[in-house]
Amino acid sequence: MNASDPAVSVDGVLKRFGETTAVDGLSFEVARAEVVALLGPNGAGKTTTVEMCEGFSAPDAGSVRVLGLDPIADTDALRPRIGVMLQGGGAYPGSKAGEMLDLVAAYSADPLDPEWLLDTLGLRDARRTPYRRLSGGQQQRLALACALVGRPEMVFLDEPTAGMDAQARHLVWELIDALRRDGVGVLLTTHMMDEAEQLADRLVIIDHGRVVAEGTPTEVTSAGAEGQLHFNAPPKLDLGLLTTALPEGFSPKETSPGSYLLCGDITPQVLATVTAWCARIDVLPTDIRIDQRRLEDVFLELTGRELRS
Repeated sequence: MNASDPAVSVDGVLKRFGETTAVDGLSFEVARAEVVALLGPNGAGKTTTVEMCEGFSAPDAGSVRVLGLDPIADTDALRPRIGVMLQGGGAYPGSKAGEMLDLVAAYSADPLDPEWLLDTLGLRDARRTPYRRLSGGQQQRLALACALVGRPEMVFLDEPTAGMDAQARHLVWELIDALRRDGVGVLLTTHMMDEAEQLADRLVIIDHGRVVAEGTPTEVTSAGAEGQLHFNAPPKLDLGLLTTALPEGFSPKETSPGSYLLCGDITPQVLATVTAWCARIDVLPTDIRIDQRRLEDVFLELTGRELRS
């Protein structure tokens, strides 16, 4: 494949389980050296989508290509080139942590040093501990080590920091950022909105197997959204001149004596207009605050607030 070709291409994919449609005409791409977060509520089709990319199941319609290959038909050629971190860990319960990582490394032509990975992920002292006796966070870190030990070109991470403490989470974030710098594509699922905003170059939010929003974190949180600019100043100011100076659609108002509010697309130019107006009428604004939607707010608006099983 060419360097400009996407690392992952999902095109019009449909997947049904009996009468349930898990993935419904889904399309998106992951570029090389890009981190894409696939977000959605429980049952939205995230894990099913990732499993099709990994070659564990085939789509009923549409196409999936990973590094230019069909994950099902070309599995033998693709498997050594990708890293897979399963949500359930995927290790043998009785195997020791070090043994499991050594085994996975043995299948790679040019693996990373397993001892280095154990040190990096804080698993050195757990090297001889059976998998079933590892803590949840340790199991997650071992699963990540197994996904990375083969120097993959594309990595799939399903809830990579679930069960981890704050220190381990930040370590995983640093590793994912290092993968991107090394030219590796990353597709991850997560329920942690701060993690998605911190890590992802692009977000793909799905619900009922369909894309409901896609773009950079800034694009997703600002699309169709109204921001709010608050400031304090002397009460009963004449807002007519400010209204004239602002872009069309802004109607500044005094919400309480001395407290002013503007709603709309709050850009640097809008803020500059407000401060220039204050300077013109010889008023010093205080407590200037700009409120924008958080990713969690957008996520709930798009997918609803009801609990999913």
